[in-house]
Amino acid sequence: MSAAIDKVLPEIPAFAAGIEYFGQPWPDFERYAADAVIAEGQSAVPTASDKSSVYQTLLGADALRYLTLQVTGAKGSGHPGGFASSAEAHAALMMLGHTNMVTEVGHHAPGFYSAMFLDSSLEEMGIHTVEDMRKRFREREGLLGHLSGAVPGILSPAGPLGQGQHFAMAGALLHPGTLFPVTIGDGGMGEPYPLSAMMHFHTAYPDVTNFLPVLVWNGYSQEHHAMVSTWSNERMTDYWRAHGFQEVVLVDAKDFDDAGQGGAYVDSTRFSLSQRLAFQAAVLEGADRAARSALGGTLTAFIIKQLKGAGVHATGSKSHNLYPNDTLDQPHISEALQRRALPPQAWALVRDNFRRAGGGPAVATAVTERPIPLAPLGALPKRDFPTGEKQVPATALGTLVSAVGKADPHFVVTNADGNEASAMKNINEALGIRHPTTDALYNQRPDGQVYEPLNEDACAGMAAALALFGGRSLWLSYESFAINGWPIFQTVTQAMAELRRRTPSVIAMFTAGALEQGRNGWTHQRPEIENYVAAQMRNGNVYPLFPVDANMIQSAYEWALGTWNKGVAIFASKSPLPVRATPEQAREAVEQGAISLYESAGGDEGTVVFAVTGDMVYLPVFEAKDRLESMGLRVRIVAVVNPRRLYRPDDVAWESCSEPDRVFLDDERFNALFDADTIIGVSGGPGAPLEPVMLRSRAPRRDLMTWKRGETTATPREVMSFNGLTAENMVERIGRALG
Repeated sequence: MSAAIDKVLPEIPAFAAGIEYFGQPWPDFERYAADAVIAEGQSAVPTASDKSSVYQTLLGADALRYLTLQVTGAKGSGHPGGFASSAEAHAALMMLGHTNMVTEVGHHAPGFYSAMFLDSSLEEMGIHTVEDMRKRFREREGLLGHLSGAVPGILSPAGPLGQGQHFAMAGALLHPGTLFPVTIGDGGMGEPYPLSAMMHFHTAYPDVTNFLPVLVWNGYSQEHHAMVSTWSNERMTDYWRAHGFQEVVLVDAKDFDDAGQGGAYVDSTRFSLSQRLAFQAAVLEGADRAARSALGGTLTAFIIKQLKGAGVHATGSKSHNLYPNDTLDQPHISEALQRRALPPQAWALVRDNFRRAGGGPAVATAVTERPIPLAPLGALPKRDFPTGEKQVPATALGTLVSAVGKADPHFVVTNADGNEASAMKNINEALGIRHPTTDALYNQRPDGQVYEPLNEDACAGMAAALALFGGRSLWLSYESFAINGWPIFQTVTQAMAELRRRTPSVIAMFTAGALEQGRNGWTHQRPEIENYVAAQMRNGNVYPLFPVDANMIQSAYEWALGTWNKGVAIFASKSPLPVRATPEQAREAVEQGAISLYESAGGDEGTVVFAVTGDMVYLPVFEAKDRLESMGLRVRIVAVVNPRRLYRPDDVAWESCSEPDRVFLDDERFNALFDADTIIGVSGGPGAPLEPVMLRSRAPRRDLMTWKRGETTATPREVMSFNGLTAENMVERIGRALG
């Protein structure tokens, strides 16, 4: 360790071990920083205008900057620049006691980790000193390069841009009276979803305003000037107001610049100390005003305008990434650290303030650090449909969903395509569509539990975020459009695998499948989402479910409701289909992974097994069975319902998951289902969900018949025919396999 000064330093706090440089106290340090401004037993600064509060908030901002740069520099990797321009705002919100912060910007991770270190939350994962933090950054079971729910005090992950607002809105909905700031960067302003999602949410939930978007407007994206860098302050303010924000608080560092910096975006760390304090005062007072407005029932946005990379090793896009040569021993890194170096007593002061802010360390006070009470559901009103009769699986699901909503007032159903169009009008009738205009004809009312913005991202985002924050939810979608909302579902399910707490699984149901969409053509025939879900099965906590009928979809949903920290996607039809499984068989299929729906009484010419995912596709399979039996073959039709459980344990990363599911079908039961002379996988969608069957099967002859592509046709039969999913083709393929 070296020091930026030659003087004897005061005692260095134990947690500060590993700090490269210490500096001298700022002018007036003894006057404004003799004691922590957040006193013991308090959770925020006394007033935003208090000079000591401003002074110590600025110390906090520089401490965050310093740690962010040193930690990333220790690995020559990471992203210090974006967070650096938000440091005054982040410190201000913390000092005001608003510590339930989320972000859509994964690149802000080192800054968020720095805040969690300074408030002592990271001690729970064995990080007690700056040296510990340096070693654990970007390492396995350490501080991931981007935000992770495995890190104590972090409320949510940060995946693709345009997601963070969902977490803030979900938190606000579940926790009235608590402010949820969410930082958004210039890059996020280029996404089509964030502001429209907030506008839709506010229309549906006008009383829920306790989320606060914080735009970190710094003029740059990852590698160039941001598109919004060309906007004036007036245009930016008007843009937010056009999306329903009644109060927009903008603090521009340019207004305080006494260093003669050119351009619209400036670095406040180059100001004189007096102007730095003036800028910090404006940010602190602006953040306080915005927070009070949001908590007071007004949709509010807070904007801090400051050059990207303010106070670190570079500015603009050049501050975004550190590369292998950007290490602590390089002059441009060490000099930047020395410019931000604080004296030991300042570090001690900042830690005291941050540990007290918000009522204690985030690991003890963040809303996501503990489960929220869930309303008991009791027994679901499942119906036992007789085998042979025709029922609509989606409608059967709707009855159970309605019961969940009536039992749990916090339960939210999201759908961009309409429940009535998906044969689930019963949900709308029971729970009501959330809308400010009451209209009985359309089952809409202001207190409805069905949230229907016409945006799959908004629907998936709200459902996934509510689950992550501890509430029950259900995302419903046309199968063909579900891909538009998949990124946040994927992000959240991965996060759930890492969480240190229990939370309800995020559940989706995708209907109006490709085989049902003949008249709509290929635009509505995109079952590839099944492959996306199946690709995550090996993660250990992701489950695509393929119930075959109305009995089985009830068991599938009941099972999903009883799981924790998982992502469950149910694929089912909105068309009337034969009931093929008894309620007992339905439960067994979901729990075990697969069941035999049919087996021939005899057959001397060999055994053929159909391994099937889907529901409508059983129509040609059962027709093919009749023809094969007439040829002397023994036929077994196996419904592959929960394919994740058909893997072998060592195929799946289940052991590292929160709430691990160690249930896998053993070899004896697997072979009893799938041993045959010929096995043919059949799917009305793609083939990835059948991977565990094809992986483990011992059949010497194998084939796979799946979706090819969409076409405009009149009937499901014609869609299946276009894709070769006919009884004739199945018999022919099996005949060729058998010679």
